[in-house]
Amino acid sequence: MTVSRSEYCVVACAEAWRENGEVLAATMAPVSSFGARLAKRTFSPDLLLTDGEAMLVDLDGATEGWLPYRRHLAMVTGGKRHVMMGASQIDRFGNQNISCIGDWERPARQLLGVRGAPVNTLNNPVSYWVPRHSARVFVERVDMVSGVGYDNAAAAGPSAARYHRIPRVVSNLGVFDFATPDRSMRLASLHPGVTVEQVQQATGFALTIPADVPCTREPTAAELRLIREVIDPKGTREREVPA
Repeated sequence: MTVSRSEYCVVACAEAWRENGEVLAATMAPVSSFGARLAKRTFSPDLLLTDGEAMLVDLDGATEGWLPYRRHLAMVTGGKRHVMMGASQIDRFGNQNISCIGDWERPARQLLGVRGAPVNTLNNPVSYWVPRHSARVFVERVDMVSGVGYDNAAAAGPSAARYHRIPRVVSNLGVFDFATPDRSMRLASLHPGVTVEQVQQATGFALTIPADVPCTREPTAAELRLIREVIDPKGTREREVPA
């Protein structure tokens, strides 16, 4: 059975929550949301899902409980949430920008603003999902730090960043992590059909590239059925990640 690029991306996102236990899984886009739901249905059943506002929901979106703002903040600041955010820019150390493009005093483009990114990244694990990998997104240095990367977290000190962790970055080309001595970005796996040269050409800085880069894990038959028939029967994933 042919597996689409988007389905590899769903599985790669799901793997971010493997062995996380009972934490709040927060997502910002369809493919990352499908990944969280796949993880909960398979290898991470203790994940907590929300409606994006104030309710805990089950796998079908039905309300399971109330999550008041004060409780949500307690989970965020106590390392009990793993959010998968997007990034307008991300650099070699995992600093993320969703605020502006260009000098912040006179930006060429105004974006969302820092939102909760500094608190998210310093206080709980944060992964990233980037549906269109390019050198405009993967940059040498972000124009403004919204989400805190490993270099800035180290500068903040251990007490300020005790829960800081960036488990993975998933793009439409591959999976990346920071398992390097200086905590710079490493190519961890390639989606089928993608070459190392393509990834490096689409990245605005030199990645750490192992001698042997594996392929991203293929979904099992059971996972593929869940993705296609239960989690995303309308095929929204294919619009976010075209073949």
